[in-house]
Amino acid sequence: MKFNIKDTFTKELPADPILENFRRPVHACFSYVEPKKTKQPALVHASPELAKELGITENDLKSEAFLKIFSGNSMVANTKPYAMCYGGHQFGNWAGQLGDGRAINLFEMEYNSKHWALQLKGSGETPYSRSADGLAVLRSSIREYLCSEAMFHLNVPTTRALSICETGDRVLRDILYTGHPEYEKGAVVCRVAPSFIRFGSFEILLAREDVETLKLLTNYTIKHYFPHIEMGTKKGYIQFFKEVTNRTLDMLIHWQRVGFVHGVMNTDNMSILGLTIDYGPYGWLEGYDEGWTPNTTDNRDKRYRYGNQANIGLWNLYRLASSLFPLIDEAEPLEAILEGYRTDYKKLYLKMMKSKIGIFSEEAEDVVLINTLEENLQLTETDMTIFYRNLSKIDKNAVITDDFLAPVMDAFYVPEAINGTIKEEWKIWFQAYVSRLQREALSNEDRKSKMNSVNPKYVLRNYMAQLAIEAADKGDYSVVDELYQLLLDPYGEQKESEKWFVKRPEWARNKTGCSMLSCSS
Repeated sequence: MKFNIKDTFTKELPADPILENFRRPVHACFSYVEPKKTKQPALVHASPELAKELGITENDLKSEAFLKIFSGNSMVANTKPYAMCYGGHQFGNWAGQLGDGRAINLFEMEYNSKHWALQLKGSGETPYSRSADGLAVLRSSIREYLCSEAMFHLNVPTTRALSICETGDRVLRDILYTGHPEYEKGAVVCRVAPSFIRFGSFEILLAREDVETLKLLTNYTIKHYFPHIEMGTKKGYIQFFKEVTNRTLDMLIHWQRVGFVHGVMNTDNMSILGLTIDYGPYGWLEGYDEGWTPNTTDNRDKRYRYGNQANIGLWNLYRLASSLFPLIDEAEPLEAILEGYRTDYKKLYLKMMKSKIGIFSEEAEDVVLINTLEENLQLTETDMTIFYRNLSKIDKNAVITDDFLAPVMDAFYVPEAINGTIKEEWKIWFQAYVSRLQREALSNEDRKSKMNSVNPKYVLRNYMAQLAIEAADKGDYSVVDELYQLLLDPYGEQKESEKWFVKRPEWARNKTGCSMLSCSS
């Protein structure tokens, strides 16, 4: 196995001069640190598809060399692993220095003219670990591995995951912070992205008034990831912020489209490239509820709830704008970009929602149609994924009879609740919807094809991930593989996999790991 090593981050940015691995404030962009060797590593799963993107063969995936490198037990020749320094706002409050507390970057490489950074999550302590052990457990690692690849195939901008290995070590975790920790199986995930630079990478430099390094980092980021932008000029820095804003907005529109809730949108969990990063207490809307968050830490304030993700994206961009201000020294262009985010979000959200219901021409009343739909979805518990997927079955020439809800009835958790006022509200909406479809030029089949390309049939519901976790905990990795294969084609019908196209089972409603997740999940 050979890699075309192209380290740029460590060669072009300032390093921590201290090489010992102990907790401390670090006034640099990164610290050199080696992964912790693991007791008895075993490969749980690896992505042949992503491996191919990196020039790794299927035979390589089965090799001892692959297992050693991606479990943290050996290093690739001529590489020096490192952990990145960054700060961040957590739940709206400045948290100071954070950094890669349990992630260690192995190396950067190029293959087929693409640049990649590979890092291990759960690979041991770093100078940024604070009071933590720098390790990860099998439970959270399976969730991150499967969701990274699921999101990629849903066409959502995301970091990727190459592999997951058990370590053979036991890791102490208090899953819901109840004061009763238990030992769990340790694991390591290899995460892959063009870069893992975050909003917090810039924030920490502003907090320390280190404008020199701020300029270095910004120029580095533009040079390698926004090469069409001019470096070192006010105009270039403004354009850079505009593009980060646009990428962040694009990512968030995709989250809303598929019903994904990140759960912990702190600024240190925001990628400068507009990629979904740090899969912790995430979840998928099952019952459609704009107020839902999967994060137990956020249960009271619900700051990171589904319906607030776009607002938090903007709040985080304000923090980034403040961090870049010393390079621009002018607030007006930054404020104009942030104001444009608000306007653009409304336009893009409407366009996305219209595509979900198969409407592509322009009519003034479309906003009302969408708003009413979202209100109706919350009249009784309604599965978001199933509702939108089955909505494509509606015949535009249908007469609204008493069984008008039959095509989407499977989406309702309590079908008997669909009567009286609730049924009447739905009838009014479906009458307006069918009437609107009749004014579209598309045939039923063409509309169905378009709708099914944006409304997934299969998403990684938390109960599905939990089933994979429970099997893997017993040494059975077959469910991990089954879900991995399923999620390669989330928009396909996959008739043989219909068992996964169902509402959340009742046993999972309040089960830990299915509904309640912590920041260590």
